[in-house]
Amino acid sequence: MKKNPTPLSDVLITALAPTIWGSTYFVTTSFLPHGYPLTVAFLRALPAGLLLLAIVRQLPQGIWWLRAFLLGGLNFSFFWAMLFVSAYRLPGGVAATVGAIQPLIVILLSRIFLGRPIHALAIGAGVVGMTGVALLVLTPNAALDPIGVAAGIAGAVSMAFGTVLTRRWAPPVSNLAFTAWQLTAGGILLAPVAFFLEPTLPVPTTANVLGMAYLGLIGAAFTYLLWFRGLARIEPSAAASLGFLSPVTATLLGWLALGQSLTPAQLFGFAMVLASVWLSQRAMSVRPTRPDASREPASRPA
Repeated sequence: MKKNPTPLSDVLITALAPTIWGSTYFVTTSFLPHGYPLTVAFLRALPAGLLLLAIVRQLPQGIWWLRAFLLGGLNFSFFWAMLFVSAYRLPGGVAATVGAIQPLIVILLSRIFLGRPIHALAIGAGVVGMTGVALLVLTPNAALDPIGVAAGIAGAVSMAFGTVLTRRWAPPVSNLAFTAWQLTAGGILLAPVAFFLEPTLPVPTTANVLGMAYLGLIGAAFTYLLWFRGLARIEPSAAASLGFLSPVTATLLGWLALGQSLTPAQLFGFAMVLASVWLSQRAMSVRPTRPDASREPASRPA
């Protein structure tokens, strides 16, 4: 049975988030002090979360305290910690390629937690996207640091769980409040880990402050507001496929800001990534006829 297609506006608005996230590697390596992944993740999450919390003036109730901290841990604390470890230890291209496995993980988790069918077209789109990312960002001399690769995979799994559970537990509040809860919870969880496991951050430079302000206000508060809005309207696997746009941004920034060249293979990778995103949206437009095919899982606690 045909499913009503997702409005293009929802896809485009949601796509803004991973497009902006693609600048994380550039900002991290160009503006932030090296060797403080947990502290950087903490400073990215908590100030932005507290700012949004001051705006909405709304705290979780009941089971949502637990869910806010669980989702905050998956979407922010653990994911960002692994993201920064990966960004520090791997070239941006390798880190992006490892993280590109996330849409395939989301497809599997959507089947387990949401009862969504697994579409061959969606699997194919994921493989095409990963291949496109590899062509786009990998270089023949790319180093494969085992810890960095493991961190990238762990981060992808964490974000995949967060993506699917966010859809399963539809929040009873606005997206702004939901984003504020998760960012604040994620920052709180990161605080003791960063304090005990990393040395004290040196006195920040102007570049450090600007980099953190960008990552917190634009790369966190603004983009995750768009992301959680999208997860309420778009199938998780279709939304996850938009993550392939992050390496596109990273590559374009390298070309524009760092004077890097674009090879024919990279241009072909661009085309494959865009094709993958289109195929993923297409795969979600048709679902098999089942009595319960249109039913969503329970979004409120019993």
